Amino acid sequence: MHLALAAATQALDHGDVPVGAVAIVDGRVIATRHNERELRLDPTAHAEILALRDAAASLGTWRLGDVTLVVTLEPCAMCAGALVAARLGRLVFGATDPKAGACGSLYQLCADPRLNHELPVTGGVLAPECGGMLEEFFARRR
Repeated sequence: MHLALAAATQALDHGDVPVGAVAIVDGRVIATRHNERELRLDPTAHAEILALRDAAASLGTWRLGDVTLVVTLEPCAMCAGALVAARLGRLVFGATDPKAGACGSLYQLCADPRLNHELPVTGGVLAPECGGMLEEFFARRR
């Protein structure tokens, strides 16, 4: 999670919400990304989506069953859907997102038996640090 937090700080350089994601296989980091929506003018450029793309390219497959994704913020519905579509092996996140979280807060997309894939989710890892970074970002914008 510390690597994901470090990645999240890079988003601040271009005014993006500080969310970071790290993809790991067998203890080896294969992708590290941060939000780039403002930088790319792309509403889909969330840290999770970018990390999934890099992980797939690194592994040479879209099936990411061996990948653990570590993210500083609970994924939204778009990102959770991408995790399911990628057949991700595991998700670990920091802060919950009561307004848009789709992995436990508002929805349970990663653990919905009606979908074609379910994955283990661990939330709340370094939640105070992850949430604090986001709270500080939004406080400065007000």
